[in-house]
Amino acid sequence: MLSREAKAVCDEYGLGPREFYFRGRCGVLGECDADVVSAVVVFFPPEHVEESWNGGRKLAAEQAVELYAEVCRAWGRRKLGGHDGCARIAELLQRVAEEASPVGAPLFAGWRAVPLADDSPARAVQLMHVVRELRGGLHANAVIAAGLDPLEATLAAGHDATPFGHTTGERIARFFTWPEPYPQPGPDVVERRAAVEETTDDLMARAFSVLSDSESDELIGLLRFGDAR
Repeated sequence: MLSREAKAVCDEYGLGPREFYFRGRCGVLGECDADVVSAVVVFFPPEHVEESWNGGRKLAAEQAVELYAEVCRAWGRRKLGGHDGCARIAELLQRVAEEASPVGAPLFAGWRAVPLADDSPARAVQLMHVVRELRGGLHANAVIAAGLDPLEATLAAGHDATPFGHTTGERIARFFTWPEPYPQPGPDVVERRAAVEETTDDLMARAFSVLSDSESDELIGLLRFGDAR
């Protein structure tokens, strides 16, 4: 999403980073209204989504998806090209993606329908993206079911696997362009946000249950190669 490959596309097509992000990632929804995009990305301010989505309309949604998919694949080739386990990662994640229910995860459904790359590093990373969209959709549902608004949910927890590594909710809220000042989450909000994380993990565990225990352990080991890099 923030790679040199993504920046090159932005430069080539005259797009702002978030314009390409929303058009590319959410283009699987088709040429829809910005409200539809806000409904699925959930954690960004609707005004920011509208500005970015409409600002990116110089690039057709279908073309944006193709470019975004190729950015994902190119990143995979660059970062994991020397990893012999990519073929097996792709094999295992493809089973998870194919068997998972798309209910409540429209971006997952859209990205699952995008043709996969033939080469293993690109295919593995593309499937990581697909499964990530599954978790993202399920997590958004869990947040809403817990009665939290998107900003509360963002502020009430630390965040891993971000462009900044492990960081605070305030920094992520700022990155998502929520206007300041931010309210201080109370104990009840923090508790509900922690429960949301457990619910999300439980929902994802169902998707991964298509793998045996030994296959799950194997996948974890293969993916940890990336941590070492």
